Amino acid sequence: MSEIAGQTGLRGTATAVVHESYSFACMRCGHGWEQSYEIEHHTDADGQQFVLYVADGRIVPSPLRSPRCQNCDGHVLRIMRAGQVSSVRQAGARHQHDAPLAGPVEVPRVPAAEGAAGGGGTQHHWHLSDLLHPFHRKAG
Repeated sequence: MSEIAGQTGLRGTATAVVHESYSFACMRCGHGWEQSYEIEHHTDADGQQFVLYVADGRIVPSPLRSPRCQNCDGHVLRIMRAGQVSSVRQAGARHQHDAPLAGPVEVPRVPAAEGAAGGGGTQHHWHLSDLLHPFHRKAG
């Protein structure tokens, strides 16, 4: 089928109208967007079939023939099924949170306990059994 863009008098003579949506991603600048189209199927006076792509009420060129980036006018685009761009944006929004940036952590100094094991100023070396001691059951 061939495409005839720019004709206006044929909009009411469509034999079929198909609704299609696509996601686009520019491989040059990374811009992504989505667009929905009404694809109108027509037959001209000679019996030749053609289609019109209508987006936002305007007849536009086929997005599959020579697409262009809306941001940088690049010609290398990835065309995907509808919903790809919006799902990536939603996933990015879920992972974005306003957590404060990490910085130096200050650990409070604990004064040395008097009479600590090993005398004054000596650090106690903990063993696993020391840590688990409160959880041991007493036989009784």
